[in-house]
Amino acid sequence: MQNFDYQTPTRLIFGKGAIAKLPQVMSTFGKRILLTYGGGSIKKIGLYQQVQDLLKDFEIIELSGIQPNPKYNPSVLDGVRLCKEHKIDVILSVGGGSVLDCSKAIAAGACYNGDPWDLISYKVKAQAALPIVDIITLAATGSEYDCGGVISRTETNDKIGYMDRHLFPHTSFLDPTYTFSVSKKQTAAGIADAMNHTIEQYFAEDTTLLNDGFCESMLRSLMVNGRKCLDNPEDYTARAEMMLACTYGCNGILSLGNSESGWPCHGIEHALSAYYDITHGEGLAIITPRWMTHILDEHTLPRFVKYGINVFGIDASLDEWTIARKAIDETYKFFESIGIPMHLREVGIDDSRLDEMAHHIAVNEGLENAYAPLSEKDIKDILVNSL
Repeated sequence: MQNFDYQTPTRLIFGKGAIAKLPQVMSTFGKRILLTYGGGSIKKIGLYQQVQDLLKDFEIIELSGIQPNPKYNPSVLDGVRLCKEHKIDVILSVGGGSVLDCSKAIAAGACYNGDPWDLISYKVKAQAALPIVDIITLAATGSEYDCGGVISRTETNDKIGYMDRHLFPHTSFLDPTYTFSVSKKQTAAGIADAMNHTIEQYFAEDTTLLNDGFCESMLRSLMVNGRKCLDNPEDYTARAEMMLACTYGCNGILSLGNSESGWPCHGIEHALSAYYDITHGEGLAIITPRWMTHILDEHTLPRFVKYGINVFGIDASLDEWTIARKAIDETYKFFESIGIPMHLREVGIDDSRLDEMAHHIAVNEGLENAYAPLSEKDIKDILVNSL
């Protein structure tokens, strides 16, 4: 088991009607709030008005229009400007993980006098950040319980995972009823995203029975409850368990003491959505089984065997190579069965920029240090096989 230093300061307030405690939580920070959100979904479900009513005694400045794969320009830069102009005390993020990721970058940038990209690109380490509170409306990224976010810079095709201990949300409100109206497409993408977060931590060199059990039960829960959410979007029990599973995905609990995996599927997908702005969870679902096939060898075989038996219930008496290949096939078939397009061409990506993307990934993502090291050629092969 590897050494670790772990702390998660985030308070989770979970369940139906959880935001009744919002005024009490927000009052600890001051009166000036930057309210961040995306499109019109929070208004359609009545959440926007609920927040306005609960916070009627506060001064609220709004930043709307934050997109999936949140953009450095304009969203982060606009948010930083608003925070400084209005002397914001606290950021309230209402929406999915993209809104919260953007809010985290804003929170750090608001306390920095230089170009906020210095922080996101790790040129400079943050010394402080504004406090963040969030209300999550999409079960997927787990950003509500971790200190990171992913920001895209369109002009350079960069999509960077930015992590800093100052960026843990102070409080996250998790009401599963806010996810009832999430579309089938986004629900499926959220399932894939959270499953991949778990898979990336499961496929590591040094693991424990404890962490393996956490990951295996997470994957089974996401598949079972994910299907229920797709079949009946207002199944509260299924939405609740899926939401909590997604929350656990990225905060480190699943891999305490494990060696680093390198998160290769995320490294590859970040380029896909930076270059083509595709849905993150869909990109991960397309890449993951191709990555699995590519890295299957004598060294990784035992891991795939355990994955196949404990996650998919494959007959343990079968030949190990048969179990491993069936496990990869079951992974592919599950993603396909929940409506995810399973080829890059289906999401608008052809072979015209594969060399460019493979080089970008190889230079920027450090995948030569992943659980199964990937060269630029390996990355290109995975991309070609994903077409």
